[in-house]
Amino acid sequence: MLRLSKKSDYALMAVRHLALRADRGASASAREISEAYDIPLELLAKVLQRLVRTKVLLSVQGTRGGYRLGRPSTAISVADVIQAVDGPVTVTACSPNDHACDQYDKCSIRDPLWKIKGRIIEMLSTVTVAEMARDSETPATPAASHTVSRMVFVPPLGE
Repeated sequence: MLRLSKKSDYALMAVRHLALRADRGASASAREISEAYDIPLELLAKVLQRLVRTKVLLSVQGTRGGYRLGRPSTAISVADVIQAVDGPVTVTACSPNDHACDQYDKCSIRDPLWKIKGRIIEMLSTVTVAEMARDSETPATPAASHTVSRMVFVPPLGE
């Protein structure tokens, strides 16, 4: 199963938070973001440092210092944030450059999995931080706020 790391979750939350403030030119401290989302401060500080190193964010010194987006939110993709924090997206342990695997020459799933990985990265690259911020700003419609959702478990046949 594909799953984002906690670091990527926190990075996306922080970048989205900063995108919501970007139009005012405001920065936010690590402590502010940490408290807003109940993220451990020490871990968030490390995540923010990685985002600064990869130029997704800028670190601003001084009394009104903190962090800001390193470029417009429309130019930062979800893939940019994830790869800045966790490194390259992987789906399988093998890589095009590593032929040390015993099954490398006979592997029948390597190429299809690499295609899937490519599609995942392509999809993550099409969603921007601006879209994430915009989606969360849209207020719920009155009809949607009164909708009741029910989930029912249906066991497989024969159980």
